[in-house]
Amino acid sequence: MLGETITVAGAGLAGYVAWGVRGRSAQVFGRSLWKGPASRRAIALTFDDGPSESTGRLLDLLARHGAKATFCVIGFHVRRLPRVAARAAAEGHEIANHTDTHPHLFLRSQAFIVNQLERAQKSIEDATGAAPRFFRAPFGSRWFGLDEAQRRFGLTGLMWTDIARDWTLSAVDIDLRMRSRARPGAVFCFHDGRELTQNPDISNTLNALEFMLPAWRDAGYELVTASELFAGPVAEMNEE
Repeated sequence: MLGETITVAGAGLAGYVAWGVRGRSAQVFGRSLWKGPASRRAIALTFDDGPSESTGRLLDLLARHGAKATFCVIGFHVRRLPRVAARAAAEGHEIANHTDTHPHLFLRSQAFIVNQLERAQKSIEDATGAAPRFFRAPFGSRWFGLDEAQRRFGLTGLMWTDIARDWTLSAVDIDLRMRSRARPGAVFCFHDGRELTQNPDISNTLNALEFMLPAWRDAGYELVTASELFAGPVAEMNEE
């Protein structure tokens, strides 16, 4: 009986930790947000893994449709393309920390996590003149030590309501997946880069957004940054 109890308890603990690592509403490894207030007809667009050589085309597209976004950038790419990061910030978009080299943080030491956030934070501030407010963990994977690292750099975790899977889907499938998921307070995750790949092909993402941006606008949605979405009370934002 005792052995069975220990086994059940161990399985329960393992499940709790697994949820803490990847659960979009989990607060186990640091404060994190994943949806905004349902009272506002707004969507926060976020783009991971940039900046890339194609980010300029994305910025042009967002400008044409009057949309703002949050770019969760990798320090490595910011150092490669500082002017692209600076342009995004200058055009009113938000820049968030997405680590320095896009590693899994799962099972990593606290020192490793701190170093990843610190290097990216410095590169972003050097390029844009401002320190990020939000942090998005690569692969949405978090671990012990992240809470202290976020606090040290004044960061809040940023997960997502829905993810486009645009690194693998066609433009048509991205459109089918994401357009119908629009709802007040949603945080959508797209990609303007592909991890550490240089000059990635993101044409499927751009082509899908050509259809979705005007459709969301016609449906009455504001397309805003994460900071704009989370500007009000956040009491209901972390409930599933």
